[in-house]
Amino acid sequence: MSELSSRPELSGICGTLGIQLGEFGNGKCTVMATVDAEHLNAGGVAHGGLATTMLDTALGAALVSTLLKQEWCATAQLDVSFMNAAQIGMNLIANGEIIRRGKNLAHLSGELVDGDGKLIATAKGTWAVWESKPSSLK
Repeated sequence: MSELSSRPELSGICGTLGIQLGEFGNGKCTVMATVDAEHLNAGGVAHGGLATTMLDTALGAALVSTLLKQEWCATAQLDVSFMNAAQIGMNLIANGEIIRRGKNLAHLSGELVDGDGKLIATAKGTWAVWESKPSSLK
């Protein structure tokens, strides 16, 4: 049996948005970011793309924490519900966890909260899982 994936390096978009990896392992993951001026939409609150990227990253990395080194995964579907606006200066924390994992599909859920625990957004998603990197990506 191959060993589990090691702690991942986050994607370039995470670096651009200032998203950092926190807890990682055992089917769970946490990522964090602080809302700054570049994250704001025309209405003056954090753009939904920040919340969505943080949740997609946290949920996907939760799954990655359980993959064998040769396995591969990709987001197949992600639903995000926005509950409250995130304001400039807020420290945001996205938590993701596996709800159920099969051989080829995994179901995950998560939430995005501010530093005081106020709910900003929730997410549920489905990830495709392959035994190795798909040939279309090689």
